[in-house]
Amino acid sequence: MAFENLSYSISSLKESIQAVKQSSKEYYKLSAYKGATKGVVSIIVGVLAAFFAIVALMFLSVALAIYLSNVLDSPSAGFFIVGGIYILFLILLFVVGKKYIEKTVLVKSSRKFFNN
Repeated sequence: MAFENLSYSISSLKESIQAVKQSSKEYYKLSAYKGATKGVVSIIVGVLAAFFAIVALMFLSVALAIYLSNVLDSPSAGFFIVGGIYILFLILLFVVGKKYIEKTVLVKSSRKFFNN
């Protein structure tokens, strides 16, 4: 009788271990799916936000260039000034902004990755 109880306990333990393994496997699949979905949604939202920001910036840049051209009474001066401002921003980005952007992305991504 004791042998039967021991055999039943071992059999029950095997079944429990298999159930835990299956549950863990399902949990990790679901967790990976959740992470992938969040990543895809973040990328889509980022791309859409960047698109609309670029379109808005383009219209504002053209409007500023036309305004400056009218103020300076020169058809092209406003466009050269706005282009020069963008070239200045580009130079500043490469000189100063690269390290700042790299640090910011690293800190934010590591917080998200290690907190989940």
